[in-house]
Amino acid sequence: MSHRSNDDVFATFVDERGSALVAYAYLLTGELMAAQDLTQEALLKVFVRSRSGSAPDAAEAYVRRTILRLYIDGYRRGRLWTSLRHLVTRDDAVEGHELAAADRMDLRAALATLAPQERAAIVLRFYEDLTVPETADRMNLAAGSVKRYLSNAVRKLEAQLGPIPDLHPSARTEAFLVQPATHAAKD
Repeated sequence: MSHRSNDDVFATFVDERGSALVAYAYLLTGELMAAQDLTQEALLKVFVRSRSGSAPDAAEAYVRRTILRLYIDGYRRGRLWTSLRHLVTRDDAVEGHELAAADRMDLRAALATLAPQERAAIVLRFYEDLTVPETADRMNLAAGSVKRYLSNAVRKLEAQLGPIPDLHPSARTEAFLVQPATHAAKD
């Protein structure tokens, strides 16, 4: 009976938070299909190992952390494949209302030029609204390394998008993203 209860908790969690988790993964990967795969893999890793009775807020935080770890680890292992992938695949981007905005497309292209560590640092710092020490903790790096990744990434983004106003990270996020994710853990 508890097995069915865990299945219900999982289904409810995916229904309520699945699209926000895919959006988070999309910011890291820049590709919808890759974001969906990354989210699915993270959900499987978290919920196969989870114990019954875990709080949904804790589960979401753990899934987000797992998405980040999988993203970083995947790029560490797959640098060669990433450099050759364009030779054997086609762009699976789905055109839709949200993707029609020029600013979003400019941001997507600019984020795609960042190295995986730089991109992860930008997403954690400005999308997740984490401090540098929190970002460093999530990435398992020293704060100085995160600052270097952020500095390099902001410099690259500014070269493509123009000067970024010196704002609080959440305000800077809104300049980049049309609809930043909201998650219950922040309430």
